[in-house]
Amino acid sequence: MSRGIARCAECLLLVVGLGLLDYYIWQQASTGLYQDYSSWVFDRELRGEPPSMPQFLRYEALRLAGRDQGLNDSGRAATETPSMAKPPAPAEPKRLPEEAMIGRVEIPRLRLQAIVREGTDASTLERSVGHVPYTALPGEPGNVAIAAHRDTFFRGLGQIRPDDVITFSTLTGRYRYQVEYTRVVSPKDVSVIGHTPDSELTLITCYPFHYIGAAPNRFIVRAKQIGPDVPQMQQAATKAKPAKRRAYAARAPAAELPST
Repeated sequence: MSRGIARCAECLLLVVGLGLLDYYIWQQASTGLYQDYSSWVFDRELRGEPPSMPQFLRYEALRLAGRDQGLNDSGRAATETPSMAKPPAPAEPKRLPEEAMIGRVEIPRLRLQAIVREGTDASTLERSVGHVPYTALPGEPGNVAIAAHRDTFFRGLGQIRPDDVITFSTLTGRYRYQVEYTRVVSPKDVSVIGHTPDSELTLITCYPFHYIGAAPNRFIVRAKQIGPDVPQMQQAATKAKPAKRRAYAARAPAAELPST
């Protein structure tokens, strides 16, 4: 009798384990496909070309077959992405609709690349890097804050080093940032996403990286915008309307940093 119960228990545990494994594989595959599609749409929008599902399926088929090198998403010879105009930066950040596509963040040395969308709710962070609402947007003076899970898009963030270059591409420009420092802070330390007079980028994920359950701290990467991609109007915009910039800082999220 006990042997039969033990066998039933083993079968039940096996079924549960296989079910959890299937769910994990499906989740990882769906997240990867979502990122591939979002990145493909972003590239087409950069070129001013409307996306369509048949073209994406053709692109995916070529990519999976290992024939995508030198081809764009329509199967034609790829050309360099045209330079993107950089309009004058607005005086203060604007609020975007939830899950609106903002651009693509890349850290070449870590081989990290992911689409960034507006918001840090669970649905957004499950499939994308999330932009913290009411922080600056790339091209604007101030602190651009983005967050992602430590076990998905920001998995390799613990290996980042000072002077590493982070690229943030949007439809209005390509912005480069150089890492200045990393820091571990409490979730209550929202000063790390506060407004800054210079154009900076803050990356947020939970810490410790291999902690089981809800991690108690946040790992912060701070980078400063560099290079010729800095809009010429930015210095003037930074000095303009200090009263409005102070008012914006007061409206920044003040509860705690995103849980990732």
